[in-house]
Amino acid sequence: MAELRCEQISASYGERDVLSGVNLVVQEGTLTAILGRSGSGKTTLLRVIMGFIAQRRGTVTVGEKLVARAGGIHLPPEKRSVGYVAQEGALYSHLSVGENVSFGLSRRERKASPRALEVLELVGLSRRYADRRPHELSGGEQRRVALARALAPRPPLVLLDEPFSGLDAALRAETRAAVLCALAAQGTTAVLVTHDQAEALSIGREVGVLISGRLIQTAAPAELYRTPATLDVARFVGEAVVLPGRASAGIVACPLGELPLVDRDVEGSVETMIRPEQIEIRHARAGAFGSSGGGTGIVAAVTARTFYGPDSVVHLQVDGVQAPISARILGHDAPEPGELVELAGVGEVVAYPGAAPVRDDNGSPEHAALYSGSAPR
Repeated sequence: MAELRCEQISASYGERDVLSGVNLVVQEGTLTAILGRSGSGKTTLLRVIMGFIAQRRGTVTVGEKLVARAGGIHLPPEKRSVGYVAQEGALYSHLSVGENVSFGLSRRERKASPRALEVLELVGLSRRYADRRPHELSGGEQRRVALARALAPRPPLVLLDEPFSGLDAALRAETRAAVLCALAAQGTTAVLVTHDQAEALSIGREVGVLISGRLIQTAAPAELYRTPATLDVARFVGEAVVLPGRASAGIVACPLGELPLVDRDVEGSVETMIRPEQIEIRHARAGAFGSSGGGTGIVAAVTARTFYGPDSVVHLQVDGVQAPISARILGHDAPEPGELVELAGVGEVVAYPGAAPVRDDNGSPEHAALYSGSAPR
């Protein structure tokens, strides 16, 4: 096991900057997922750590070994003790599975050691796979063999570049479970890059969000999802409903009413971020909305509904709010398009300072109710 430490990593291709001031610490024996869109610099970061390219600034340390310092030290990949699993697995088609797994071992270990068979079993493949050729394997089996090859020399650090891309949902889940089990069994430190938010949140002890070459936030999955550092992170990690509001004394007044804030020190005009599953929908009942039954008085029209099986996303139009908002609720309880419903916010929300005051069509500040706590009607 070894801790990975990247400090102030900047890298470029020609005159195009790809990474800028990236700081990343991965504790030994843990997996950190780096989440980012295509072109955000995810693979470039792995290539810098691996030694395939030299960074323009910064240092890379694996365990106690400084493996790269811009303008001074650059150990070649084979001297860094780092395993690498490429997106497509990159198995050698002319070699058997056993020969692929043994490729990184010394000649003596290849002949005298059962290491290849041991590590195949570690990734959930029986020893009978050793004599097969890569083309005889499923996509998930090929990814497991690629991981076995990376783990065979017992590296303290393994880098995984979108190792589950292109697999169907069931195979993806099965392969992911096998990979995590193998990494944990060997106590290997790992960095996995992906553009899949659900994947990153479900497998990483920590998740880092890389946007345009900058690592904006690194945190435990629950913290990252519940309290994203910026609106860009909030919108990228899951779905986000963003509404104007005014914060005061730990409460934000927004079109969904008065809601408690995670950060109670925020004051003034803000943009309020609430997750779709925090928006509770109450169907019309006998009597008027907001009657003595404890209603919120925040009425919305259902404009569309998307059914996903266990849950549904309901698109809603609230009077005084320009863009539709989305709520995620249980699939069997979703209202029909055209129906009027009552809304309520549930749980603490996040507010980002600096939002411009909302204006109505006449150019004057929109309904004073927005800032006093009752939503526009």
